[in-house]
Amino acid sequence: MREVQVRKGEPVDRALKRLKTKLEMEGILEEVRRLRAHETPKERTKRKARATAKRGKIRFRFMMGKPGERPSDAPASAV
Repeated sequence: MREVQVRKGEPVDRALKRLKTKLEMEGILEEVRRLRAHETPKERTKRKARATAKRGKIRFRFMMGKPGERPSDAPASAV
């Protein structure tokens, strides 16, 4: 069970926002939405393909590095 401590003087809506953010980051809200209704095999395949594409996009962004910077796995003679 996830919980968020309400800080002294903090509005309740801000604490709820922190809780929602924490649940979203851990993937709990997505899982609850997914389990709410039956998912056909085609929908499951589409969902997994979207998740794979998202992971690939993030991986690509971090692999590229900054402009003018040599990738760490490239041999020194290639540059």
